Amino acid sequence: MSRLTSRHRILAIDADHPAGWGRVDTLSVEEPLEIRVGGEPYTVTMRTPGHDVELAQGLLAAEGVITTLEDVRTARYCAGSVMDDATGQPVNTYNVLDLRLAPGVEVPRERLRQVVTSSACGVCGTQSIDLLRTQVPWDLHADDVQVEAATVLAMPGALREAQKVFSSTGGLHGVALFDASGRLLVAREDVGRHNATDKVVGWAMQQGMRPARGTVLFVSGRTSFELAQKAAMAGIPVLAGISAPSSLAVEVAQEVGMTLIGFVRGQRMNVYTHPERIILPG
Repeated sequence: MSRLTSRHRILAIDADHPAGWGRVDTLSVEEPLEIRVGGEPYTVTMRTPGHDVELAQGLLAAEGVITTLEDVRTARYCAGSVMDDATGQPVNTYNVLDLRLAPGVEVPRERLRQVVTSSACGVCGTQSIDLLRTQVPWDLHADDVQVEAATVLAMPGALREAQKVFSSTGGLHGVALFDASGRLLVAREDVGRHNATDKVVGWAMQQGMRPARGTVLFVSGRTSFELAQKAAMAGIPVLAGISAPSSLAVEVAQEVGMTLIGFVRGQRMNVYTHPERIILPG
């Protein structure tokens, strides 16, 4: 069984089986990832294993620690805390990742986290919300990309088809990056929307898409301030989601020049900021 999923026997109760019946359910795996920078602890986040380097690079980029892929010299897994029963030696659990930054690139002291980040909380552990208002290095107002409304409306279905693990577990968030024509560039799944977003941003950085001009970031849930900030730091001009945006996400999008779209469901959607990028029919 893949580390992405695990199987567990459960008691299922429904209208046809009020007394319950036993079956095996497939669960999404959630494991901790300790991210170190230069051998020093940076943060611990709960995530779905896989694409960990993308996650770490995307997180550091979102928080303004790195700007380009060249800012990261190496990324390697370290031996974890689990001991082999036979030898007593540390075993590589692939849950500890150390990134070495290029000369002259350092983590500001105020960026160091002091607590574990859960798969849901996104920015837990930062010392103040003011640190999240990192100056966006790109002028999103200058990105003149336009996207047809019908293209945006088709994105939930495209993302759903790309969520292979969600199909068997129902327990993962999905985030995808599309070009203006609606072509799916990459999709990532994780127990946390923030982790999935970091993985997508890390992938884009590895492809030389920094900034990711002319793209649309689509998320499977609500669009929070943290996701708007991550998209802005990646140079993504359009952010859309199936659910509602927060008020702070709207404020950030309006300020930095990002088109923010919510409630993309069926044949409806709400465009909250910079609607000039959306091409309407007729």
